[in-house]
Amino acid sequence: MIIFATLVVLVVLPGTDGSTEQLEFPTFMQKVEEGTVKQVTVKGQQIRGELKSGEAFVTTGPVFNEAVYNQLVEHGITPSFEEAPDSGLWFSAGMALFAIVVVVALFAWFMRSIQGSNGRAMSFGKSRARLQTDGGKLITFEDVAGIDESKEELQEIIDFLRDPRKFTRLGGRIPKGVLLMGPPGTGKTLLARAVAGEAGVPFFSISGSDFVEMFVGVGASRVRDLFEQG
Repeated sequence: MIIFATLVVLVVLPGTDGSTEQLEFPTFMQKVEEGTVKQVTVKGQQIRGELKSGEAFVTTGPVFNEAVYNQLVEHGITPSFEEAPDSGLWFSAGMALFAIVVVVALFAWFMRSIQGSNGRAMSFGKSRARLQTDGGKLITFEDVAGIDESKEELQEIIDFLRDPRKFTRLGGRIPKGVLLMGPPGTGKTLLARAVAGEAGVPFFSISGSDFVEMFVGVGASRVRDLFEQG
């Protein structure tokens, strides 16, 4: 934006160097009447010239018309003319280019926002379960103290996970799940990790609250995704 504004200023506004005196248009006409102007060059609305004293000047006035021309000629000044660049065309082209850049930038931002929203919507029904690796250490029943009865009841689950065909040949099916009950901190998660470690299968950990959402069907979708991961 700053670069564009700078270009517009350079194109639209007339440039002058430090050695050229800036004159108001009425002051310029007064000097013409006084006979102190030596020569004049007209370039659009910009008038450059030289005084008889040798000083260069520049002024910007209204459109150079016949009345101004006649007044110069009356005082012995024959102006020369230079073709002025079409600054309006450059300005219009610059504005059009700037508008195109803005539209493209807004379109890119809009498409990125849509893609981000679609990504969040697609992942909304995904399971938040995390695969526990235990830092390479395998947790088994030896890491769980006590609760021998629970270990015995879970042994059949471990045997099924190790060799399911031994049970399926006899018509057995894997249980829907195992419900471990107890207050927080009594080792339920540790026991579940030990079952996975004894059976040599991956262990996914997820909190029950991760299945609860305000939208209907999200919890069921996460359960299905969890079983697909497993």
